[in-house]
Amino acid sequence: MRFVPAVCLALLASLSFAAQARMVQRPVEWTLDGTQFKSVLVYDDASHAKRPGLVMVPNWYGINGTAIKKAEMIAGKDYVILLTDMYGENTRPQPGHADQAKAATAPLYTNRAVMRKRIDEALAQLKAQAANAPIDTSKLAAIGFCFGGTAVLDLARSGADVAAVVSFHGGLATDDPALAKNIKARVLAMNGADDKGTMPDADKFMDEMRGSSADWQFVVLGNAVHCFTETEENSPGCKYDPRAAARSYRLMHDWLHAAFSGTP
Repeated sequence: MRFVPAVCLALLASLSFAAQARMVQRPVEWTLDGTQFKSVLVYDDASHAKRPGLVMVPNWYGINGTAIKKAEMIAGKDYVILLTDMYGENTRPQPGHADQAKAATAPLYTNRAVMRKRIDEALAQLKAQAANAPIDTSKLAAIGFCFGGTAVLDLARSGADVAAVVSFHGGLATDDPALAKNIKARVLAMNGADDKGTMPDADKFMDEMRGSSADWQFVVLGNAVHCFTETEENSPGCKYDPRAAARSYRLMHDWLHAAFSGTP
């Protein structure tokens, strides 16, 4: 009879455990004002250790395979992410069809109170998931991309009790600058220097933030246009930029870490 050394058994056990670990994608559904929303909870189940929870709002194409991959990449072993449906289950713009995405976002841009109500509900739904997911409800934040960046800035303006919000190449304009006085979160907005869609509102955004008591930073990424984290985009005004993306993700992690730990 051959005996397997204990170290080999330990290695095999660890490999078996690693093989069982996987990125969870669990549907999360709710109804608000008669509309059914279908979001996705994303996290690595390799550990049961509680970790910060993030509301994540994707770009204007909403929840799709690309958005889920991005959520998995950001979540890693660090966060539990609620990838948030802002439109309702019957509205799913197809990637590459900007006309569909524009039609989906139009009702929310024209009625920002509805946008704020929906993103506030998403935060409530993330908190509720702590009953069956490893979420530390004392460490909550929100991140968003393009349209999603606009949404999470409005979450901050609503006075939501989150540690931080991070906007990537998001719209900076607001329907009511006075709402900035409600901000409790640390606000980080990152936009490309050559983003023709969002940068015209930069000065007004900074004036709005100056009128708040928030801890905020506005970072301008040189040589970047809109969509710099969106791997599928490659047009002159909306283009993935791996260098800008890497820098912005590092800034996000540092910002969230500081907000969750209560350090400068």
